[in-house]
Amino acid sequence: MKILAIGDLVGSPGRSILTQHLHDYRIHNNIDFVICNGENSAGGSGITGKIYRSLIHNGCDVITCGDHTFRNKEITSCIDADFFIRPANFSPKATGKGWVIAECNNKKVAVINLIGRVFMQPYENPFICVDNILNQIADQADIIIVDMHCEATSEKIAMGHHLDGRVTAVFGTHTHVQTSDARIFPKGTAHITDVGMTGPRNGVIGRRSEAVVYKFLTEMPCKFDVATEDLVLEGAVINIGDDNKAISIKAVRLELDELLQISNSIKSDKSNQPD
Repeated sequence: MKILAIGDLVGSPGRSILTQHLHDYRIHNNIDFVICNGENSAGGSGITGKIYRSLIHNGCDVITCGDHTFRNKEITSCIDADFFIRPANFSPKATGKGWVIAECNNKKVAVINLIGRVFMQPYENPFICVDNILNQIADQADIIIVDMHCEATSEKIAMGHHLDGRVTAVFGTHTHVQTSDARIFPKGTAHITDVGMTGPRNGVIGRRSEAVVYKFLTEMPCKFDVATEDLVLEGAVINIGDDNKAISIKAVRLELDELLQISNSIKSDKSNQPD
């Protein structure tokens, strides 16, 4: 099985990449299952029910979230959707769920969403939270994938070691900057500290650079509009064997021209097929 984990989806530019090219990319690379972090998909911050349904319709299987989960009131129309999850270590009184089990190729794939605490809000302890979840689903899932939405690289790597040998893969989100450390940990868990960002690269983590630089120069408040140019899809492909263990993990960075070539190749193959 091949699983694609897509990094933080930013605004309408990021959404356009998925709606136009994800189906073709899945076919071209034999991707079986797609997990996408969608917490920045609505105007760069938050998500709506309409966007959730569009992402599922266009090739995503599970949508994870993060600290911007409840930024938009429109979240109410998807917070309880089958394949939408928010960090499991939010307050126990928060609406929504922190993990889900989906079917794929006669396998049960559990996806768990966690959020870190270093340089972030005082959420529940993600290490204790994930231990409790694993105890609950021990006999329910064949494959377990964890999205660790977190600011500190140390906390993401620590979670990978904490779960090594107990889950199939741990991938980090939130910083929007892809790391170069994709690897298999000693006990067999695939790990990458951050899978990166899907959206406009010609900005500052998805926002127009002029506004962000102005903020740093002046310390004055300003609106951070989503950038629009140099679109890229970033993530990681996790290859899983018949024994449900990770064989490999590879970071991917696909520019718009590459995605267009893949889509054109798929169209060409279809047109050349006999009637």
